[in-house]
Amino acid sequence: VHILKHPLEIPPPSEKDWLKDDKEDFFLQDPDREHDALPQPFRMVNKLVTLVFENAMEIIERREMLQEAEKLKVQPTNCFPTAEFQVTGRANCLAVSGKYIFVGLSEGLAAFTVFNWEEVCAWDAVNMEICAIRALDLENEHHILLAVDEMGLVWFFCFHKESFRLIKILNEVEDISRRSACVEVVLSPGGDYAGFLLQGNTKAWLEIYRLPKDSWLKEMEKSSGAAAGLAHWRRRSTAISMADVFLLQESPVSATKADAKLSLPVLLLKVKPPKPVTGSSFKSPLDALKKVDDDIMLGLGYNHLIKDSQWEQQEGIFCSTYPECLEAEGERKNKEEIPRHATFHFLLPSQILQVQPEMKVQPDVPAGISVHWDGSHNLCFYLLNHPLKDKVDSDPKPGVVWPCAAPIVCSAVSSCSRYLALAYEDATITIWDTHLGYPLSVTAILEERLIRSIHFL
Repeated sequence: VHILKHPLEIPPPSEKDWLKDDKEDFFLQDPDREHDALPQPFRMVNKLVTLVFENAMEIIERREMLQEAEKLKVQPTNCFPTAEFQVTGRANCLAVSGKYIFVGLSEGLAAFTVFNWEEVCAWDAVNMEICAIRALDLENEHHILLAVDEMGLVWFFCFHKESFRLIKILNEVEDISRRSACVEVVLSPGGDYAGFLLQGNTKAWLEIYRLPKDSWLKEMEKSSGAAAGLAHWRRRSTAISMADVFLLQESPVSATKADAKLSLPVLLLKVKPPKPVTGSSFKSPLDALKKVDDDIMLGLGYNHLIKDSQWEQQEGIFCSTYPECLEAEGERKNKEEIPRHATFHFLLPSQILQVQPEMKVQPDVPAGISVHWDGSHNLCFYLLNHPLKDKVDSDPKPGVVWPCAAPIVCSAVSSCSRYLALAYEDATITIWDTHLGYPLSVTAILEERLIRSIHFL
């Protein structure tokens, strides 16, 4: 019998028997893979490769979701040209009026038909390059064309029975140093008025013309009748003597006289940019109120009691308070700089355009224009329905002025001429009801956004 000398005890653990950190879950591992574990640095490479594959799968899944979302959207229709036609020279611009397409070329004008794309007429009497065209169909295949060449000259044309007729060159002067260039042309919807923004060497102004379209229709019908009679007379005189030929040589002269020049457009308004607001010379509020009776419109900011010294003091306080803003903007523009660009629209009769009682108002004929100059807070309305004067007022006063909280950047008018949209420098858009004269909505765009143009759809 073997007898133990000491009682049974649990032996103390030793460090060599401790479980390692990577062997704590040994009971979950496959016994067959116990000897297949990768050593370092291969385990790190394995983890990196696995991470790359997981990220790639996430990107693939995200792109597949975007592709599925794109398939659910309405796809735009791809339009392909159905026909093409060749022009002489380089085509710079075009306009569609009725069944004709008028193309401004590097040398002159050309007219094409919409149906078979054939050239029916070309005008290249003067070597000029047409840069912009505005066309409007009056009636009975009579069309008005306004073409601007590379020198900024405006050419008035009438197109009738597949022939161009030059009416007038608007801003042609003998002294080239005094020539003004046209930078914008606007035709009213019915063809009753036309507006031109002209720029000289140091100034700019807006001219509004009344177009005698009724007289043009009658005069072109008479001239076409005279031309038809002349052609009939030529056909009858094919077998006549030389003496008769000499008599017939005078017929074209008489036909030219019968084909008299068309009536010229009438200058209605000449709008100049607003003058910069300067210090007041009034000594009391009563003097400023008396000035209102002299046909000066409220809202332009001319009638005030602020002295020049107060302007200078206010500017000094602003410059000392916000120097970092002035440095960020760079060199500030001179406040007295006269603007050289304006945006204008023709407006139909409405409540804000109060026409004189003796003037007849037609619902489809513009009654006024809205004008705003670059950097200006004011939207000015000018009336068009007033008696013609022998001498056009060089500085007409607006009929209505809408002061705005920020400078107006761009504007747009709806096709019905009732709604007017104004966009400001602070990225705010206001929709006005011109018939009632109050805003319908005010929308603020995200910060640090600049609005360049606005349109009604």
